Amino acid sequence: MSDSPAPLADPHLVYDPVAGDGPKDVVILGSTGSIGTQAIDLVLRNPDRFRVTGLSANGGRVALLAEQAYRLRARTVAVAREDVVPALREALTAQYGTGEPLPEILAGPDAATQLAASDCHTVLNGITGSIGLAPTLAALEAGRTLALANKESLIVGGPLVKALAKPGQIIPVDSEHAALFQALAAGTRADVRKLVVTASGGPFRGRTKAELAHVTVDDALAHPTWAMGPVITINSATLVNKGLEVIEAHLLYDIPFDRIEVVVHPQSYVHSMVEFTDGSTLAQATPPDMRGPIAIGIGWPERVPDAAPTFDWSKASTWEFFPLDNEAFPSVNLARHVGELAGTAPAVFNAANEECVEAFRQGALPFNGIMETVTRVVEEHGTPRTGTSLTVSDVLEAETWARTRARELAAQTAEARA
Repeated sequence: MSDSPAPLADPHLVYDPVAGDGPKDVVILGSTGSIGTQAIDLVLRNPDRFRVTGLSANGGRVALLAEQAYRLRARTVAVAREDVVPALREALTAQYGTGEPLPEILAGPDAATQLAASDCHTVLNGITGSIGLAPTLAALEAGRTLALANKESLIVGGPLVKALAKPGQIIPVDSEHAALFQALAAGTRADVRKLVVTASGGPFRGRTKAELAHVTVDDALAHPTWAMGPVITINSATLVNKGLEVIEAHLLYDIPFDRIEVVVHPQSYVHSMVEFTDGSTLAQATPPDMRGPIAIGIGWPERVPDAAPTFDWSKASTWEFFPLDNEAFPSVNLARHVGELAGTAPAVFNAANEECVEAFRQGALPFNGIMETVTRVVEEHGTPRTGTSLTVSDVLEAETWARTRARELAAQTAEARA
């Protein structure tokens, strides 16, 4: 075994603060989103294993949130938007009826953070974007096991997360990192030669940079293998998602960036691989379905039977692997660069990208303009603030600057194109 500190995510370690008989109490953050709805499907099929005590959402789908709360008998419901509380209360009353007490309602920007620190065993953070950082930190500080689907909170707040997390406290939910997590159980870190993270290639696999200049928002939202939210789907089209996953793999498993490789695998059957020093490679493979990684996240160290579909090995199948085209998709190399810079650089990269994706969706930026603008923001940011003294305020300040600058540059591009 290595004498270095344990990585953030380690399949050999189990952090279990309130283990006992009966279902595991789970809080689901982002319950009306893609991860949240699939997690609820898994929970409803396994009532002997899981009990949901709290749900959080932004507030745009109060009818669905109320239905989820009723079906799961959640004690607490949290919404970020205070203006939807009357509509949420009305929707809950319609579900529960007038004679049954309603769940507690938390509302406001800090509602999910408050819920993340509530009394439970596991917090599943399925929020999209860097707004998931505060709930991640709250769950860790409260001693909860964290099933982490919100990669942005780790990426923008890496040093903060590492300072709070105890060995085994974080279980990754991204399909790629859940795959690495399982494969790494076969050896020690000293046995690992490299990590291989797979990418579907998105809807534009095989296109040149010149061809990408003309793609539309609808084109970018048509992912060939995964059903995801619009922001993550566009991040998959630019391969920013893969760049973020490279940073995440480095932070989770304490593997240097030069030993993390990205390969294109269009079928999305192999979710990641670990190459060991003896020459063997372990690949984790399932049909593309997020319920498998979610089950690992909230069920570990136990596996949840029939969590996701399996392969029919009696049928012929072709699995392909290709090198990544870094000229057409420069996002992965840029992510490596900001990951190596560390400090506030990943927060700047992520915040600028979020703004540029929105600008692309609104027609202000062309597809290639997303990464061109993000690159410029990263370059203008200069030397990032680093070190163990990094604070949440430092991260938020860097994010605010990056968002403002990205919006300015996107507006200039839109004006020039008009």
